[in-house]
Amino acid sequence: MDKAKAGTALLIALSLAACSPGGLGASRDGVTAPGVAKRGEAVSNLLVAQRLMDAGEYELAMKSYTRAALDQGLTVDILAGMGSANLGLGRLGQAETLLRRAVATDEAIAEVWNNLGVVLMERGKTAEATQIFQKAYAMDNGESDSIRDNLRLALAKSEKTPYDAEQEQDYKLVRRGSSDYLIRQIP
Repeated sequence: MDKAKAGTALLIALSLAACSPGGLGASRDGVTAPGVAKRGEAVSNLLVAQRLMDAGEYELAMKSYTRAALDQGLTVDILAGMGSANLGLGRLGQAETLLRRAVATDEAIAEVWNNLGVVLMERGKTAEATQIFQKAYAMDNGESDSIRDNLRLALAKSEKTPYDAEQEQDYKLVRRGSSDYLIRQIP
């Protein structure tokens, strides 16, 4: 019975608190979260998307880039941003498509080419990625450490071959009988 009385008292207290001038969430000192500034200027969706990218919020950045595309059209910045957001989300096919569209214009900067190279490296297209990194490096005049490091990595990967001549010398094919073969290690 005591629990029922306590529950009823709590319910009455909460309903009376909701009737107060500020409702349940009103603070005692009158400080609350700011509302919408009706006279203030809206922040560009592109700027919001870039800030979300910096914060690692790729899915939210994609939504902001989409809203920016509705306002401004598919500019190089928006295509590159959407491609980079897809890269961050691991959507390599979509990222490659968007970044290729961005670099197809004359306005693409070195960072966009670099991001396309990263996507190609992730997809195992090392030879093409090397060419893309070289173009990005040339556009940047060698000033970006990240582009230089990516180019070095691509060159190192392209120089490694899966075929090793020394390894082949360790084994030989030995025929046993008329159609039976055995691979043996050379002593």
